[in-house]
Amino acid sequence: MSKLRVENVSRVFPGVRGGQPTRALEPTDLTVEDNDFITILGPSGCGKSTLLRIVSGLDRPTTGRVLLDGQEVSQPGPDRGMVFQSYTLFPWLTVRENIAFGLREKRVPVAEQADIVNRFIGQVGLKGFENHYPKQLSGGMQQRTALARALANDPKILLLDEPFGALDNQTRALMQELLLGIWEADRKTVLFVTHDIDEAIFMANRVLVMTARPGRVKCDIAIDLPHPRHYTMKTTPEFAALKARLTEEIRVESIRAAAEH
Repeated sequence: MSKLRVENVSRVFPGVRGGQPTRALEPTDLTVEDNDFITILGPSGCGKSTLLRIVSGLDRPTTGRVLLDGQEVSQPGPDRGMVFQSYTLFPWLTVRENIAFGLREKRVPVAEQADIVNRFIGQVGLKGFENHYPKQLSGGMQQRTALARALANDPKILLLDEPFGALDNQTRALMQELLLGIWEADRKTVLFVTHDIDEAIFMANRVLVMTARPGRVKCDIAIDLPHPRHYTMKTTPEFAALKARLTEEIRVESIRAAAEH
């Protein structure tokens, strides 16, 4: 059985003040296997984040359903870990307390909480910052904390909505390698929304390209690049060929989106 199934999922938002409704997502089918790392590309407003929010349970589809391990998704739950682009840490909690938040909610024993939190603090490179508050951290360190918080709950699937989009290029590259290293070690199932074509190729074993709004999956491209991956892979001919193909796919959709507005 597939880890995640998206079956005929669409989303139509009601019109504002009697205006026309907005078709954000056309009926969409998607199968995600255990240990898949799938990145989702598409022009702005194509429904990438809407699809992710429906999978997370933060939004409900207009038609269709989402199944995780055969169970229909109807609301948010600890089996899905979500990391957003904006920094969503609790400002009144330290790094350690933020990472432990979900574990406390699940009433995990205190000693076990400490072991799990310490492991992820080490894994994301936050040793020495355990007792800092979010306002004392850089953007990259805040996202490391958010990633550790999501992973500490041991979710069945990790959902990331442009998590590195607000970071500078150098920090973004380091975060890509950090997340990819964690995935290569733990083999979580991942859905990752991004606007960055290089990022989409470097991270994924499959890249989905979505059409201009109303969005649907236009193509599903396998990324057969070897692991472990190092940033120098971005200079190889194989990477360049994938980038050229995806750039053209996105360009066609971006032109179509611009023409319709």
